[in-house]
Amino acid sequence: MNTSDFPAEGIFTERVHLRMPRPEDAAALLAFQSENRAHLQPWEPFRGDGFYTLPATRQRLATMQQQMANGSALHLQLRERHNAELLGECNFTNIVRGPFQACFLGFSIGSRHEGKGLMSEALSAAIEHVFEHYRLHRIMANHRPENARSGALLAKLGFEREGLARAYLKINGVWADHVLTSRVNPDE
Repeated sequence: MNTSDFPAEGIFTERVHLRMPRPEDAAALLAFQSENRAHLQPWEPFRGDGFYTLPATRQRLATMQQQMANGSALHLQLRERHNAELLGECNFTNIVRGPFQACFLGFSIGSRHEGKGLMSEALSAAIEHVFEHYRLHRIMANHRPENARSGALLAKLGFEREGLARAYLKINGVWADHVLTSRVNPDE
């Protein structure tokens, strides 16, 4: 899995344009993350003030480029199809090949865009692309039990609950339980 496997123009759905992040996206990404800091804080690792700076954002974008170049991740931005506003992100990370053929899915959407079906639309297209073009067998996505929105979205997308992991990830500075889900590629 590398960047050459993703169309240069990205993927278009009815309302969303999915594309890989670019170095010139640093200011827009920083604005998105700053605007949604409180909204995303309960679901993400602790982010100190240093996270919300242009140099740190540029470094994150460089790391994303490196991960995509070495085939260990596919990072995508969700942009409004007609005005290119940054709506959110989805990331297929920790890609493992060999007999496992799997990855983890993470996603976030701006608070102003929740409840409109945009993430469902975007993830449907992204997941199908990853299954078809990258030939992964399994995509895993984990969420905190109290994150009902993410749980409902994953169920709608065909992810099945596989268990509960106690103190699984350190989220917002505290070890948090997570519901483990996955979706298996029916063609692999």
